[in-house]
Amino acid sequence: MKCYIKDYPRPQFVRKQWENLNGTWDFRFDDQNVGEVQKWYENFNSELEIQVPFTFETKLSGIQDETRHDNIWYHRTLLVDGSKLEDNNYIIHFEGSDFVTKVWVNGQYAGSHRGGYARFSFDITKLVKDGENELVVKVEDSFDMQQPRGKQRWLNEVYLCWYIPTTGIWKTVWTEYVPKISLSSVKMTPNLTDFYLELEINAIAPENRLNGDLMVETIISYKGTLVNKTYTALTSDHVCAKIDMAFKNNENYVYPAHVWTPQAPHLYDIEFRVLDNQTVLDEVGSYFAMREIRIDGSEILLNGRALYQRLILDQGYWEDSHLTPPSEEALIEDIDKIHAMGYNGLRKHQKTEDERFLYWCDVKGMLVWCEAPSTFQFSDYAVTEFATEWMEIVKQNYNHPCIITWTPINESWGVSGIRAKRNEQYFTEAIYYLTKSFDTMRPVIVNDGWEHTVSDIITLHDYVQDAEHLGERFEEYKDEILENKICFNCNLQAFAKGYEYKGQPVIISEFGGIAFNNGEAGWGYGTKVNGTEDFIQRFDSLVTTVQKLPYVCGFCYTQATDVQQEINGLMDIHRNFKIEPEIINEINNRRVNCKYKR
Repeated sequence: MKCYIKDYPRPQFVRKQWENLNGTWDFRFDDQNVGEVQKWYENFNSELEIQVPFTFETKLSGIQDETRHDNIWYHRTLLVDGSKLEDNNYIIHFEGSDFVTKVWVNGQYAGSHRGGYARFSFDITKLVKDGENELVVKVEDSFDMQQPRGKQRWLNEVYLCWYIPTTGIWKTVWTEYVPKISLSSVKMTPNLTDFYLELEINAIAPENRLNGDLMVETIISYKGTLVNKTYTALTSDHVCAKIDMAFKNNENYVYPAHVWTPQAPHLYDIEFRVLDNQTVLDEVGSYFAMREIRIDGSEILLNGRALYQRLILDQGYWEDSHLTPPSEEALIEDIDKIHAMGYNGLRKHQKTEDERFLYWCDVKGMLVWCEAPSTFQFSDYAVTEFATEWMEIVKQNYNHPCIITWTPINESWGVSGIRAKRNEQYFTEAIYYLTKSFDTMRPVIVNDGWEHTVSDIITLHDYVQDAEHLGERFEEYKDEILENKICFNCNLQAFAKGYEYKGQPVIISEFGGIAFNNGEAGWGYGTKVNGTEDFIQRFDSLVTTVQKLPYVCGFCYTQATDVQQEINGLMDIHRNFKIEPEIINEINNRRVNCKYKR
């Protein structure tokens, strides 16, 4: 893509004047929580250093302290070009910092943000000066089960499927010079029925300039060939436009838009320029795809065709950096190796991944389910924190064509009484409709695995390791499961009390989890297998059984890689295949007796 810049942290909204702040920062623990009272933000002293964006729990941070520290501090120097501040604002972005982040610049408070998984930014123009500036950051975290924490443990030791915490800055920190009259965001929605792209443009400008004199020029091209160019007057700070996507070649024949699929992930370049007469005030590079995902009865349709999803659960952990990807190349490697095993998509589990990962999924045609990090205790506080952070995640990632499903709530985590408690049921309904209010296109799953309330897809989790038992359960007892007459997993039912099946698509969205019995500490689901032959036999039988279920339109196998004490990945934590990927690929793509062609 024309807008691609290696390591640029926001690949769908690219400007050229930016600086990556990753690297060596001063660091300090504040176990007594005295830093604010003692005004460490005015005179920061520390003997420790940390490698941002890696958290102090990780090896790559240079510290690797896995004990609990709820209050931590960072410091570094910013070098600002004062000559650029007359026409530009100076913005600092945090791609992810867990959980409460407070920022000071030159001893002055810049702002704070709650939530560990979404991007946030501060305009620090008025706090900086030409030359060196002091940046100080405090991050507060806890073991509070009410805050969205995903797979981070809330006890002092790792256990079951919960892992070492991620405390503090864990994604890229960066700055950019942004023109004072500029674009703040553009929401891009493709329409395949009528072949146009809908834009919702948000701008920053003085109110007296929003009179139509300022124009947004939009240039769309495909592989270097101009598709369309339009102009939209900025009559307010929020304007809408529709752009015709009919494609004309040199002979002026008109073709439908190139559509995005896993097999052919066609992407369009799009450039936005804010113009004052002929003067360019702001320029942003991006991309998009023409693709449609929707539900039609019991089918999931991609661009109007039935889609069978071969997904793998992907938790995105690395041995030396935990939730933080060690490099952009590591993200690409994961996608390529998942493709090599014959999967056409992944469920990014309990994590909002680095946005560069989503960029490469867009480029390489990898379907993605975007999932929220769960809370684990229901309360008014949890409702507020979750709803706020979830919508930040949805808005941040809306434009990525690879994302085809939103999965805000998983396995009744954070809503343990959902089967019968109306307030928890109402909460899941509220999240469903809140998500739908922003995104009418994509399916929303609530609550993934069991005890569904309202949900566009019915998803079932079952880790039984006997394929015959699995097939009997989901074939012979299909009606009883979907009619909520029997339990199918650990005394759990498909629907919460008061809800029923309404003909939605059905996906087995967690199963498998096979681990080797090779003397390694750790666990998988069921008994471990004794060697490669046993693994292949069990994997083949489980996957084939699920593929043969005629009413099921996809599956998600657990999981891509080992994660700390959980050793049931198809790859180990170092991304070494445990089984030749060609063998896994053949099983995943084998044509079986069902209505779908894979």
